[in-house]
Amino acid sequence: MSARAATPDAPSLRLAELAEALDCELVGDGDARVCGVASLADAGPLDLAFARSRRFADALAATRAGAVIVAPDLDPGARPALRSTDPTRDFARAAALLAQAARPPAGVHARAVVDPDARVDPTASVGANAVVGARARVGARTVLHANVTLYPDVEVGADCELHAGVVVREGTRIGDRVRIQPGALVGGDGFGFLPTENGLPERVPQLGRVAIEDDVDIGAGVAIDRATLGETRIRRGAKIDDLVMVGHNCDIGEGAIVVAQSGLGGSTRIGARAILMARVGAAGQLEVGEGAFVGARAGLHGDVAAGARVFGSPAVEGRAWHREIGALRLLPAALRRLRRLERRLGLRGVDDPPRGGPREGPGAPSGDDA
Repeated sequence: MSARAATPDAPSLRLAELAEALDCELVGDGDARVCGVASLADAGPLDLAFARSRRFADALAATRAGAVIVAPDLDPGARPALRSTDPTRDFARAAALLAQAARPPAGVHARAVVDPDARVDPTASVGANAVVGARARVGARTVLHANVTLYPDVEVGADCELHAGVVVREGTRIGDRVRIQPGALVGGDGFGFLPTENGLPERVPQLGRVAIEDDVDIGAGVAIDRATLGETRIRRGAKIDDLVMVGHNCDIGEGAIVVAQSGLGGSTRIGARAILMARVGAAGQLEVGEGAFVGARAGLHGDVAAGARVFGSPAVEGRAWHREIGALRLLPAALRRLRRLERRLGLRGVDDPPRGGPREGPGAPSGDDA
């Protein structure tokens, strides 16, 4: 992790307070204070750093950090420390406590446009050039940054943060503590078309909505289509990375993770805690079971069972995929052996030139031989 600068006048926490908040064992001076977080290499006397294994022992010995979070088998030296069975996770939790971003003041910016029929909680913040449509609702302590657009009848819960340029189409429901990164579009029309008599595509009205439950994170540039009928639903705690496409009527389960540049065809269902790595492509009308793992760049053309691990395009079970990849590495040597065997037997190999003469150009027979 990169350093977040710590200065003497920055808000600080006593190490004893951090130990209690993280449920970690305190080693050394509990009154020592830290103001920021940084890597072992970049940390200064006011920073908290971490070391998760013995591989970082040398960096730990050399760091200038004021305090560290360390694995139980690491010696922090003379500096105060927190011992943790999961240093990476506890460091992330500490960072959330120490490095909270400044929150814009409550209220509606003078250049924002809020419809008279909309309702914005007095503790919410609406930034410059944001638009809040008719009958829209914005919950307590929610932040709409500059240029956010809420269409009519949108509901946004409490403690949400919608970054610059987010567009939320009409009728969308967003729960509490949802974060949406810049440029995301929630509730756009699904890609619904039917061929007409002359073969040209005709638009099918998209009459449903999007529902996003609590504690969801949505990355920059994500597009989540509204349902044709009914709803597209993103369930509690799901995490969607940048540049993901979620088609109409999809259902992404609780705690599921969809990584960057993946695309989900319409009516795809992702089970709870399933993980789709980067650039997964899922054809529509299929289901990925609970706890399944789909490897990067996999192509899904059928259902994936709960707990399964699949890779490749078309996707296959993990062990089969690893065998196939291993076999591919052996092919060049196997082909050389086959050619030697063919020559010994006086057979004409598939890559040998025709007897009528040499090939014209790489891999192509001459006109006479054709």
